[in-house]
Amino acid sequence: MRNTWTTLLACILVLGLTAGVAEAKQGHGKDHENKQEAKMSDKDRNEKSSKKEKHDEIKKNSPVAVTDDTYVESKDHHDRKGHNGYNGLLHAVENTKDKPAGAVIANLLLTKYPERLTPEQVTELELIRNSDKALTKAAELLAENGNVTDAVYMQEEAVLADVSNLESYKKLDVFSKKAGRSSGMKLFVNGKKYNAEPINRNGTTLVPFRTASEALDAKVSWDPKEKAVTVTRNGVSVKLFVNSAKAYINGQPYSIEQPASIEDGTTMVPVRVIGEALGANVKWEPESQSVVVYEQPTTSEAL
Repeated sequence: MRNTWTTLLACILVLGLTAGVAEAKQGHGKDHENKQEAKMSDKDRNEKSSKKEKHDEIKKNSPVAVTDDTYVESKDHHDRKGHNGYNGLLHAVENTKDKPAGAVIANLLLTKYPERLTPEQVTELELIRNSDKALTKAAELLAENGNVTDAVYMQEEAVLADVSNLESYKKLDVFSKKAGRSSGMKLFVNGKKYNAEPINRNGTTLVPFRTASEALDAKVSWDPKEKAVTVTRNGVSVKLFVNSAKAYINGQPYSIEQPASIEDGTTMVPVRVIGEALGANVKWEPESQSVVVYEQPTTSEAL
């Protein structure tokens, strides 16, 4: 889905940029030509005209060069080279790496001209396209232009680009509210939002046990006799008991402040205990009320 809104935004940005550049160059060129023309004598003008006619004739009868064949796909109906083709986009992305246009122009190059890019160019363009900052700026521009739903999709890409950046979750919440989406506590695991609303109990966040565990690719089990839930992943086993402050991590006793509980038929467990025991980071973003669980290191404040 990224291609739809990034290409749309790229067109808006590129057309805006190139229109301004073209207008400026055209105006500057005319002023320069007028000044030069005023200084020329009749003899000079005749010689210039003769040289131009010879040059045009030679060019007309010359075979097409490789560079022409590569870059003239952006010619307009007057057969003039434009700024929106492959070569123009390469120049544009160099000047917009840290701007909203950077991510979308990089995406346009990767999707429209993949066969012309070197492996090094592909790597660099993918880094630009996947920059969470550039994607967030692009989302802001979409929102400013009234494309709030597309801004939400773009910001979701920004979240996935850096799942540890809590600012991205704030922005996503802002755009989501503008798009009329429901608010409240949310659960994100590795950047993906899950339709399982967490709850807060005495300052401890509890999340649906099965949802959080399976999102981390862990095995889960329920022992109805003991009323215990167990999650296992990568050799680590966590066992919690409903309505009990005792827990076991790899068989070793562990005390928790808020026990697991059953709410409307769903087993809710302290997210910090499960997440950190399985090697994940667990953060709380208060403005968007987002529980953020991910497996990348960060210096952000913990939940």
